[in-house]
Amino acid sequence: MKEKIGTNAGIIWKYLDESGKKNLKEVKKATKLSEKDMYAALGWLAREGKIAFNELKEDIEVVLL
Repeated sequence: MKEKIGTNAGIIWKYLDESGKKNLKEVKKATKLSEKDMYAALGWLAREGKIAFNELKEDIEVVLL
């Protein structure tokens, strides 16, 4: 499970690196990860201090640090 989360975190990190800040809907659609896998990977990246979240009116934006 740990390896899968790390791999998914890499997919999200690469996507954000190439395209800049995105909301959660865009991340999920572009990476084709399930909601559960996306949130686990985002937690991994947040714990490592690689991303930050900005609360928007209708979604949450994710940005690399």
